[in-house]
Amino acid sequence: MYHVTTCTKDRRPHFDDPACARMVIREMRGLHDNGWLSSFAWVLMPDRLHWLFELGPSYPLDRTLKRLKGRSGQALGHSLQRSGPIWQPGYHDHALRCEEDVQVIARYIIANPLRAGLVSRIGDYPWWDAVWL
Repeated sequence: MYHVTTCTKDRRPHFDDPACARMVIREMRGLHDNGWLSSFAWVLMPDRLHWLFELGPSYPLDRTLKRLKGRSGQALGHSLQRSGPIWQPGYHDHALRCEEDVQVIARYIIANPLRAGLVSRIGDYPWWDAVWL
């Protein structure tokens, strides 16, 4: 299981735009629905994605993130009428150890909008999901 964080190029707040946020979420759901991974929790911040998931047996982490960023970046670039990368190259990943409490990490991920001062209640933030909530 992995906790992955990836940012937009130059930390541009593309996901303040609901249409842009939905494009990324659509690609994330496609990866889940097509067996690339099992998604447990995620939050899409204005300029980054935090995601907790377990990879499917045939899909390495690097290939999975390249697919997400490539497909969503292409759709976002077209929508925003921009050329060049939408996402920063690379990502930060943390492979969870067996003893780590997955729900604690999921709560940490989901609380990002609260810590950033974007909302006072997580229910007011539109771009998140978790299997336990």
